[in-house]
Amino acid sequence: MSTAAVDKLASADVRLSLARIEPPPAAAGVVAGLQSAHEVIEALVGGGFLLEATRFLAHALPRREAVWWSCMCARHTAPGDLPKPDTAALAAAEEWVRRTSDENRRAAFAHAQDSGFGTPEAWAAVAAFWCGDSMSPLGQVAVPPAPHLAGTAVAGAVALASVRVRPGRQAERLARFVDSARAIATGATGRIPPEAA
Repeated sequence: MSTAAVDKLASADVRLSLARIEPPPAAAGVVAGLQSAHEVIEALVGGGFLLEATRFLAHALPRREAVWWSCMCARHTAPGDLPKPDTAALAAAEEWVRRTSDENRRAAFAHAQDSGFGTPEAWAAVAAFWCGDSMSPLGQVAVPPAPHLAGTAVAGAVALASVRVRPGRQAERLARFVDSARAIATGATGRIPPEAA
């Protein structure tokens, strides 16, 4: 049995992930020439580009882990009175992570539709849906989602969670979200305690 540490960012395609987020010139400058995902994350965080760091992580993490991460971020800032459609969308996204069946993937999308596509929970569920083989209804000709869509939905969920209710807390939230993603990349759950009022 191997005792090697888990590193789910080790195989990330750094150039492709950066191309997908199209960082602004200042952020692009701090990551120019970096070869590993860990180096990119550290450089972006160190340069104060926290939002770009989370966007990069959304594409660099394996899809299943990225969807889970978006759920953890959503849970951190979710209000106590989270509407039922959003609660259902979040539960459906997490269920897809636990059991990555096509049935669960499609259920996640149905809950995202019910929630109106305006919340972190909805976009976590959309991300789960876009991790599958087809966006078409069952029985129709398969239309595969573009490879970047799941990461884009994860990035959207994380960004929305970072500004929910108290947008002035965005920077500290993004820092917590990056720490959560780092933990998930090592095989941990990445859970973040609910935010204090």
